[in-house]
Amino acid sequence: MTTTIQSNPLLVKNENGVLWLTLNRPEALNAFTRPMMEGLTQAFKDAAKDSSVRVVVLMGSGRAFCVGQDLKEHVALKPSFLKDLRERYNPLIVRIRELGKPVIAAINGTAAGAGMSLALACDFRICAESASFHTAFVKIGLAPDSGNLFFLQRYVGATRALELVMTGRTLSAKEAETWGLVNRVVPADQLEAEASKLARSLAEAPAKAVELIKRMYNTSLFAKDLPSQLDWEAHLQEIAGRTKDHAEGLQAFLEKRPPKFVGE
Repeated sequence: MTTTIQSNPLLVKNENGVLWLTLNRPEALNAFTRPMMEGLTQAFKDAAKDSSVRVVVLMGSGRAFCVGQDLKEHVALKPSFLKDLRERYNPLIVRIRELGKPVIAAINGTAAGAGMSLALACDFRICAESASFHTAFVKIGLAPDSGNLFFLQRYVGATRALELVMTGRTLSAKEAETWGLVNRVVPADQLEAEASKLARSLAEAPAKAVELIKRMYNTSLFAKDLPSQLDWEAHLQEIAGRTKDHAEGLQAFLEKRPPKFVGE
């Protein structure tokens, strides 16, 4: 089943278990506006409740992924940074991490500022060769927000992360791949197909196991010590071990046949 809702500034398409979310302000390099943020946050809320959605793919239209906040809107509205981050940006980042389904960022072009943070919050990052990353905040006299430095130092290490956020220099797609910031880099005309291939693979995996793996990964990403992580893993494994998909996976292995997972 394929359903598409075309409502600027966000395109939403549910295609056979894969929810495609496309930031749709190409004339502004997909810069965040309040309507876009509200639409994106609502889309993730809906995805959490929709059992037909197994995977989410996030991408941008045109030549950019997302360049962060629309500075023209910011100047016009003059919002409080604290209020804006707490009410709009931070809840979106947390919702992506807490969604019990994989989220893939298909990065088609520039990812800057909070747009880069958005990509970093996703579980997987596939890049077009023409894509690039810019922390950008320091260029306009700001410190990183939306989890930018939090994720960066965990993915590429503290030394490299600090260099990027303090200098604001551009990180190419190839360098991002070398640093381990992205999963892989592909030609631009293959980006959507590559993201779709990964999404299909994840959508066909046992849903509960995938959810538990993401929860386990979140804990390991944020955990303070190994013993608490090991205890959490044991707790989640107990849940996974009681699922129908585990029983099917085990039986299929013993019978030397492909498993038929049902998501339970």
